[in-house]
Amino acid sequence: MSMQERIIKRYPNRRLYDTTTSRYITLDEVKTLVLTQVKFKIVDSRSHDDLTTYVLLQIISEQENKQFPLFTTSVLENIIRFYGNPLQKTFSQLLEKLSSEFLEENMLKDCLEKKPLDVLVELTKHNLDFWQTRFSSYVTQKDEGNVKKDEK
Repeated sequence: MSMQERIIKRYPNRRLYDTTTSRYITLDEVKTLVLTQVKFKIVDSRSHDDLTTYVLLQIISEQENKQFPLFTTSVLENIIRFYGNPLQKTFSQLLEKLSSEFLEENMLKDCLEKKPLDVLVELTKHNLDFWQTRFSSYVTQKDEGNVKKDEK
């Protein structure tokens, strides 16, 4: 039997109500749900609109105001530039894949146990392999197209 998605209602006063535990929860508790990989969805109590992304962005925003932010101003500016760009979906998929792989391969744990330069070298190699794999078929198709044109 698969576990159902937990529903959290967000009320107009911005309070969050966990329907599973029948109590109000804080953003810190939502963060704990994320960290413990509990599946949940946050919905507006009136319209039932999905507010999960909005609330997760609130949590990120609070984290970014702390001592060591994850996103630099430059990174945030670049993310904003992707909105409306034809590559927006590809960029989103890339971010999702990289962050998932980073966590799945215990790279986070490895980062804490290794020298920062070693971690940087490994991440660079990993990213290079990813991009080579991602675009090798594109380059091959393009080269084959040029060969066909030359043969004519």
